[in-house]
Amino acid sequence: MAHNGVLFLDELPEFNKNTLEVLRGPLEDGIISISRVNASLTYPCNFMFVASMNPCPCGFYGSKEKECACSPQAIQRYMGKISGPLLDRIDIQIEVTAVKYQKLDLEEKIESSENIKERVNKARKIQQCRYKENGIYSNAELTPKLVSKYCKLDDESKFVLQNAFEKLGLSARAYGRILKVARTIADLAGEENINVNHIAEAIQYRSLDKKYWNN
Repeated sequence: MAHNGVLFLDELPEFNKNTLEVLRGPLEDGIISISRVNASLTYPCNFMFVASMNPCPCGFYGSKEKECACSPQAIQRYMGKISGPLLDRIDIQIEVTAVKYQKLDLEEKIESSENIKERVNKARKIQQCRYKENGIYSNAELTPKLVSKYCKLDDESKFVLQNAFEKLGLSARAYGRILKVARTIADLAGEENINVNHIAEAIQYRSLDKKYWNN
């Protein structure tokens, strides 16, 4: 039902682990196969996967404001419901901390939704034009061959990515996804080429699993 749309799972670890593992195939291949006694059917399954979760059952593990009340075993069981291979298929991982009152009380102007929408639409048009001969519409659909063609890096960017690859123990899948995200960041900035700042930002979106799942 989420084909060509968004699949949002709130409180991700509350879902059955086996159910979550089934997502790995559709996230990788964009199709889902259903096998029954009399037949096996394959459906298109191209969706944006969005999920949210707490870092532990009480919600305060890693917080600087409040002490976590969970045992190490409870935290490990909770986080363990999300496997490494599933995390590896999530392009952007962001930690959102509690908002303090002082920040809520600020009168600082923030970017409006209208401006953000305009930037996103411009980036989408850039991608549609770029890939019109390839039969795809977005950076997310890039194959490994097309990643090599459209996500070229300069020497400085290659050095930063190699360093992160070795220090964070990134997989080959993560490497390709970082390049796709960096390509999107560059498109949002209206830049024709990926530069070191785009690569550095994309790498930051892959580090959350190393903070919580490697402890």
